[in-house]
This record gives sequence, C-alpha cells and structure tokens, in this order.
Amino acid sequence: MPRHRGKYDPLHSSPYELSRSRVENFVRCPACFYMQQVEGIKFPDIPGFNINEATDVLLKKHFDKYRTEGSVPPFFEAQGLEHLLPFQHENFDKWTESLHFGAEGRMHTVVEELNLKIGGGLDDVWQNTETKELHIVDYKSTSQKSPGRTITLDDPYKAAYKRQMDLYVWVLRRMGFDVSETGYFLYVDGDRFTDRDFLSAHEALMVFKTTLIPYAVDVSWIAPTLKKIKATLDASVRPEHSDGCQHGDFLQASILNATKLEAETQKQ
Repeated sequence: MPRHRGKYDPLHSSPYELSRSRVENFVRCPACFYMQQVEGIKFPDIPGFNINEATDVLLKKHFDKYRTEGSVPPFFEAQGLEHLLPFQHENFDKWTESLHFGAEGRMHTVVEELNLKIGGGLDDVWQNTETKELHIVDYKSTSQKSPGRTITLDDPYKAAYKRQMDLYVWVLRRMGFDVSETGYFLYVDGDRFTDRDFLSAHEALMVFKTTLIPYAVDVSWIAPTLKKIKATLDASVRPEHSDGCQHGDFLQASILNATKLEAETQKQ
C-alpha cells in the first residue's frame, strides 16, 4: 500500500504520516500547519545548525561505544546513575533517523481511529537495569553568554523540547516498550569563559561543560491534540493564525500594505 505523506489527501486510505516536528507546527500555529500540510505551501527553509549536529553525532558515538560493550559509561558513574546503560535494540539506529520515519523498523505508531501515523527520530535511550524501564534522552547544545548561569528547562521556547520528549515517550509506549515517566536532557555547553587555550598549532579544541536535567514526562496533551489535528486536516477552511505567529503577522501586514497601496493608487 502506498504511503500517505507530504500534502494531505482526504481520499487516501493509508495512514497520514506526521513527524514530531509537524505536530509541533500545529501546536504553535494551526494555520501554518494547514498551509503546509493541506494547501501544500512550502515555507522557507531554515539553515541547519552544523555545530549542534556535530555534538549530537559525537555524543551518540560516545554512548554507542558503551552500548556495544554493555558497560556503564563513566559519565553515568559521575552522575550517580550506575544503574543505567545505553539501551540496545536491533532497530535502535533506525529509531534515530528522523527522515522516512514511517518505514519499517523506524520509530512510529498508527492511531487507527484517526488514520494517522506519528513518529520521528530520537537521540538516545537509556535503560534502568534495576526496573528495566527505558528513559528517553535528548541531546542539546548551547553556549551560555553569562558565566555561572544554570541551565534549566524554564525558558518559554523550551516547551517545544518537552513536547518532543513527551511524544517520543508516547510513541515508544504504543510500540510496546516500558518507558519511564522520567526523561533526560543532556546539555553540552560550549564554555566561552574557560582559561584553557582554544587554538593550538594544528587544531582548535572547545571545552564543553555538561548538565543532565531530569524531566517529568506529560503525555496528557497528545491524544486531544491529535484529534484537533485530524479535524484541521479535514477542514475546508484554513484556521486563524495563533496570536504572536510571525508568519501570520507578516502575511497580515503584507495584505494591509497591499490594500493601502491599491487605495492610494486609485486616488491618483
């Protein structure tokens, strides 16, 4: 059966595939979501963050070493988490692939009553060797502009980070895994205040401080949100933009300016 992705087709019988980022787009602004998924309007691409991607790759490479060995990483020991191990699974590498998440072996679930397939690509999974529960892990990279500032999850924009982890927990649970109520955000913080020399004769080395933040998962918002998403996909009229939506504000300002220009032209 052909997969249903990209522009939404209400007559397509296959489950419509929505990545975690598409769900987040809906939460932020249903109108922008509708424009992309139903009307097929492509928004401008955002440049990738290559340094952030590099730290993700290096962190995964680090934990994969201990995943293969089945041994406790020194980082866990330093955090008092000797009971954790990087989780091993035959499809783990596929779970980390955000592209083509709907393919076989990837991390996704089908909500049959809504005919939606929800999934994505996670960063890591650690397992509690005592309870056998899994902990979803998200890698984050930053560089604090103020010395001594504590990294927290309190910034408003980090609500999206929390929803991402909530959704991955929800998906893995629906895939049959025993996933803990506690997830972890592992921050690596490029230290611009260090006294260590950055540049040597042949390479530059940046010092990263680490912060591990536990997070109490909340999946209560997911089911009602998916119902709203399905209703929006099937709607014949685009919904209103959310308050504060930059795209909506831009479009509204453009329309007002065009209307004003037309009125001035007609007066001449």
